[in-house]
Amino acid sequence: MITPSIRTLIADDETLARRKLRTLLSAESCANVVGECQDGRQTLDAVLTCKPDLLLLDIQMPDLDGFQVLEQIPPDQLPIVIFTTAYDQYAIRAFEAHALDYLLKPFDQRRLHCALERAKSELLKSHEQALQTRILDILGKNRPEPVQFNRLVIRTGGRVVFLDLDEVDWIEAAANYVKLHAGKQSFLLREGIGHIWAKMDPERFVRVHRSYIINVKRIRELQPCESGEFMAVLKDGKELPCSRGCRPQLMGLIERSL
Repeated sequence: MITPSIRTLIADDETLARRKLRTLLSAESCANVVGECQDGRQTLDAVLTCKPDLLLLDIQMPDLDGFQVLEQIPPDQLPIVIFTTAYDQYAIRAFEAHALDYLLKPFDQRRLHCALERAKSELLKSHEQALQTRILDILGKNRPEPVQFNRLVIRTGGRVVFLDLDEVDWIEAAANYVKLHAGKQSFLLREGIGHIWAKMDPERFVRVHRSYIINVKRIRELQPCESGEFMAVLKDGKELPCSRGCRPQLMGLIERSL
């Protein structure tokens, strides 16, 4: 596969820091800087307008700090995030916000290169998943109704687990695997989310996002977001983002399941 060009947005309130980042990025053939921002509000607007693949994000900025910026970006528009900061005390919070990496200033070319290689790998995975989904959608228009299944056989830790689909609360994509969440347990299954979704009963499960499938009976409520999208809140309190296009189907399924 062709190595993707990483459309990169720089966000830092210090001019010298932005200049240094540009210099370091100029030595990376995969990096394509699409903009610079000097405060949080400007960063938020640029992410929504430029739609970068990667955001190099400072934490302490005027208007909105780095974490406040991320909180206001819709989940399906969130780029890969690498924090660049002079403060080490925010590292745990950064990874809780699903940042890919945390570069502590001053960092050098080698450290930035390693972070970009990780970003490149994540982009390749995303492109492969999107391609697989498009292919499955095309094939699905011309194939007979799939044979649905009610039980999964999972090999884990030297044992075999037979998991009824009714026990599954939600499913998330995890690279070449899917992670099945059933109560307090979770299981990894070596199967793409598009492939497993094609075999599921659409009256019992709904794909609310390219990365998530939810058991309709586990949904407690839907909470609208300012972006026009919404969050599905499960009965155990778990919150999952839902794309705008799946709302009519999801509402219909919930009404029929009551």
